[in-house]
Amino acid sequence: MLTHIPFPPLPAPPSWFPGHMLQFQRMLPTLLNKTDVVLELRDARLPLTSINRNFEGAIQKWRRERGRGPIAGPASPSGADATTPVVSLGAAPACERVVVFSKRDLVPEWGIKPFQRAMETKYPDQQCFFASWNRTHDIKALNELLVNLAKKHPHRPELNVLVVGMPNVGKSTLLNTLRNIGIAGPTPKALRTSAQPGMTRVLSTRLKLSIDPLVYAYDSPGVMLPFLGKGDKGAERGVKLALIAGIKEGLYDAETLASYLLYRLNVLDPVSPAYLQLLPPETPPLLYVHDFLELLAKRLCMLKRGGIPDTSRAAVWFIKWWREEGGLASASAPALPAYIPEMELRSSRRGWGFDLEWTVEAAESGRYDEALIQAKMEECIDRFDAAAREEERDGSAVSSTQEKKLAKEMQKARQQARSRARLAAKRGR
Repeated sequence: MLTHIPFPPLPAPPSWFPGHMLQFQRMLPTLLNKTDVVLELRDARLPLTSINRNFEGAIQKWRRERGRGPIAGPASPSGADATTPVVSLGAAPACERVVVFSKRDLVPEWGIKPFQRAMETKYPDQQCFFASWNRTHDIKALNELLVNLAKKHPHRPELNVLVVGMPNVGKSTLLNTLRNIGIAGPTPKALRTSAQPGMTRVLSTRLKLSIDPLVYAYDSPGVMLPFLGKGDKGAERGVKLALIAGIKEGLYDAETLASYLLYRLNVLDPVSPAYLQLLPPETPPLLYVHDFLELLAKRLCMLKRGGIPDTSRAAVWFIKWWREEGGLASASAPALPAYIPEMELRSSRRGWGFDLEWTVEAAESGRYDEALIQAKMEECIDRFDAAAREEERDGSAVSSTQEKKLAKEMQKARQQARSRARLAAKRGR
């Protein structure tokens, strides 16, 4: 068993924010004016990293304008929370926010309900839903949720849904699948899909998802953060997004991604990580990516001239394996393996997905149930929120290029103000 798993060195994150992303971000407040439901997609493997904080300002303003904004002061004795509607539901315009976590089959099932409850506790204005596009039951349940939202607002002739999210979280695929479920008879594929990020570059035309009641949806371009952050946090955020193919291919070296993937799989299961099935029998868990890639290259007969292991090819193959098959293998990791209480360790590290990681003390191993897992997950969410607020305060979320651009804009604004003041003074003489 690995008792100490060192964090791998990571490069500074690249910037990938094409013009169509900026254009959609500027359009978002206007689009929300004709939107009844925001369907925000996130990747279940990165449930926190795949949050686009740039959406929050526009969405919260939309909710306030629809009478769903936070109410100042303490909660009412009747139990109303901070997002209680300020007008009666019958007269209020539709204003719903549903967060769908895609690829639920690639995360351990034991963590889904605790995480769902933790998110709904922390963010009561969001409905959380986990789905896998290849599970018909999940798609039918999501379709039923949208239909029920439409029925809650019978005064509305139709329900308009705006689908948003980061690149390559499955927005277009979801809409094609929802259309197949919601519309009777054969339905042609309406939206192009791709395994590479950035396929959707413009807002789609309205797509009918249901006839009775009428539900329409818009597909939107995936929007990346303009800057992923400074220091280790930004570096890790970039590598995580690259591993799920959320960033343009080629911006990261494959061996860098492989080193972080090895680290994460070790954290998820330090005794029997999912990658051991790729190596010769009886191979112990490995800490260092160079040793791992050498063994893997030999196992796959990826050799250069002279019998030298081709670690670069092995790294590319390892990442592809994880995206296609390995995610399912790592999702089978138990909540708390039986060997941990038996080993009488003072503490052990556990994780769920690539975003949540916590310590289990020896005294907690005997009562390691859903309630304790939920509490651990809530602590992870609190740390994530605190780190995001700290980045906002110290400017870590803004790149040096953005700082220079902002400084130039401020200087230009000051010059224009001085020019207007001089002009006004001359006219007043």
